[in-house]
Amino acid sequence: MTTAAGTAARRPALATWRNILRDYPLIPLTALLVLLIVAVEIGQPRTVSPSWFGVILRAAIPLAILAGCQTLTMLTGGIDLSVGYVASMAGFVTATLVAPLGVPLAILASLAAAAIAGLISGVGVGVFRVHPLIMTLGMGLIVLGAANVWQLRMVQTGSGVPIELRDIGVRLLDNVVPYSLIVFVPLAAVILVGLRRSGYGRLLFAIGDNPIAARLSGARSWQVLIVLYVISALMAGIAGLLYSGLGNTASVTLVASQLLPSVAAAVIGGTSILGGRGTYTGTILGALILTVLTALLTILGLPEPWRQIVFGSIVVLVAAAYTRATEEA
Repeated sequence: MTTAAGTAARRPALATWRNILRDYPLIPLTALLVLLIVAVEIGQPRTVSPSWFGVILRAAIPLAILAGCQTLTMLTGGIDLSVGYVASMAGFVTATLVAPLGVPLAILASLAAAAIAGLISGVGVGVFRVHPLIMTLGMGLIVLGAANVWQLRMVQTGSGVPIELRDIGVRLLDNVVPYSLIVFVPLAAVILVGLRRSGYGRLLFAIGDNPIAARLSGARSWQVLIVLYVISALMAGIAGLLYSGLGNTASVTLVASQLLPSVAAAVIGGTSILGGRGTYTGTILGALILTVLTALLTILGLPEPWRQIVFGSIVVLVAAAYTRATEEA
């Protein structure tokens, strides 16, 4: 009787936590972020400071933009595995075109190339019904090959990152506020408002939640998907420019290693890999969590392979937790 009563008493508590995880993911995410910050301070006292927060935010901003690509595509039940190579290509093309074209035209040319890659992915997914995973993986390899061809033709290694990108990527106002917020804040505002207030944002949720019902209601899914993957590629290009400025370098594989963290940030932020559920606010918190986690792992002295294991484990565990919360709620 006691065991049965205890089990019955635990069920409401478990249901409450599942409801919080499902309906208010920002609460546990914020708590996790605070715990990680406390762990950093315990691991290395006097590390946490206003300037440390500035460095963390500076590192998290390009990841949050890259993870935004995954959030938008995951809302429709897809994924974009090309973002790492598209971002790398954008940074590299900009660096190679600065001398002949100048900074503004070089950036426009790189973003135009990213948009073309996104357009091809969107046509493949939306019109020809190629699975997003296969289409974007193949597109990523195509972009990598094209960037290598461009590298051989230009006979450059991407060392000419313009000083404007270096300033935006690296500098901190008063050693606290990253200059990259100039790019991130307007972009994040457009995404947040667009998902909540625009008809296009509602279409993304509708296609991911029930594509058949969305089609029967008159939504032209193929058009929505084409625009979606162009937007994703442009965001990846912007992230690539920030990464090249942050690292003061540009190569055809510079951002490739950030693919898994971008997926992890979206999943941690509560975006369902099955589509129809997610918020960009959660993704931003997910990017911050991963950035602080990386700092903690650095303090602990864990090498890069172990970080990849940690990121992969987080994706699996969080995805399983959200799936379980959704099914049993």
